[in-house]
Amino acid sequence: MSKLTYERIRANPKFKELVAKRTRLSWLFAAMVLGAYYGFVALVAFAPQVLHTPLTTGRTTWGVIAGFGIVLLSWVLTALYVRRANTEFDAINNEILRESL
Repeated sequence: MSKLTYERIRANPKFKELVAKRTRLSWLFAAMVLGAYYGFVALVAFAPQVLHTPLTTGRTTWGVIAGFGIVLLSWVLTALYVRRANTEFDAINNEILRESL
């Protein structure tokens, strides 16, 4: 693509909308994951007895469940981002390219 095409893309209001939407979603998901990780570390540091408590009479503790939950949260948020990127963000991107070329 030429320099002029890139300038038209950057000047397109839909491009600015796309960047804003992706940025908001990325920061939201990052905050959720970091909150979960730092919350887990805070529990380990300040209330380890909570994570050491058995879930039932077996060997599984709340710590194992919390750790599994953090991994699951990361997978779910990744899947949600990919789904949104492949639908909404790609559609906006294609419109921008059509208008700019």
